[in-house]
This record gives sequence, C-alpha cells and structure tokens, in this order.
Amino acid sequence: MTHMSYHNDDPWGLPDPDTQSAFYDSVPTKRLFAFVVDLIITTIIAALIVPFTAFTAIFFFPLLFAVVGFAYRVVTISNASATLGMRLMGIEFRDSRGERFDFGMALLHTTLFTIAFGVFIAQVVSVVLMLTTARAQGLGDLILGTAAINRPSRF
Repeated sequence: MTHMSYHNDDPWGLPDPDTQSAFYDSVPTKRLFAFVVDLIITTIIAALIVPFTAFTAIFFFPLLFAVVGFAYRVVTISNASATLGMRLMGIEFRDSRGERFDFGMALLHTTLFTIAFGVFIAQVVSVVLMLTTARAQGLGDLILGTAAINRPSRF
C-alpha cells in the first residue's frame, strides 16, 4: 500500500481529484463493501436487542433496525469519520474543508443517507453520482460538500 499524505494547496478543501487522484481510487467499490459490512453489524446489533424487549421487537423489527442503523452510523462516523465497515475498507469522510466529521456533520450526513436510502430514485441518483463524479460523491455528499476518501497516511 502506498502512503498518502493529505497535502492540498488550498488549506480549505478536499484533495484535488486531478492532482491527488489516489484519494478517490476505488472509493465507490470500497463504499459498497463497507455498506455490506455495516449492514451485517447493524443486523447483529438489532437481533441482539430483540430478546431484551421480551421478543416484542420482532413485530417492529424494521423500525428497530432503522433506529439501530441510524445510531450506529452517527456514533461511528462522529468518533472516527467512518463507520466500522469504512475503517475496514480504509476510507473515511471529510467535510468541505478537508476536515474529519464532527457530531453535527455525522448527524446531517446520516440523515441525508437515511432519506436517500428510503427513496429509491434518490438512492439510484446517489449511486450514479458516486460512479461518475470526480470525487466519487453521492447525493448527500454533493449537498453537504463532503466526500469519502482513502484514508491518508498518518506519517
């Protein structure tokens, strides 16, 4: 693996996709695999909660799953600017200034992700944008000015 350092001529922005394209290499594919990992983790957490509800959560499992997934994304993204799946894939989110996400940005991004996930056409548009934009940004990313990038080297 090559080491990438985040050096941008503009101190207030994301890495340039033309001069620092390594930050965006394979990001859409990595986001897909990260999504699958996060889906599995969220399913396990939601399933582990069911017995603590005297199994009544079986009747509203989709709602429980949605709440757990939302909380999981907000907590993990606000702590490390990435979900556990994203960390495994070596990617993380950055805001429009190139900074890691804080709680507020994690909450906004997760809200837009949840809306896009719930509206089929918005999800299709988001996937198409990830595959066609220079920074591999989804719909929520474009709205917020954020992007998922390959995690820079700590050196």
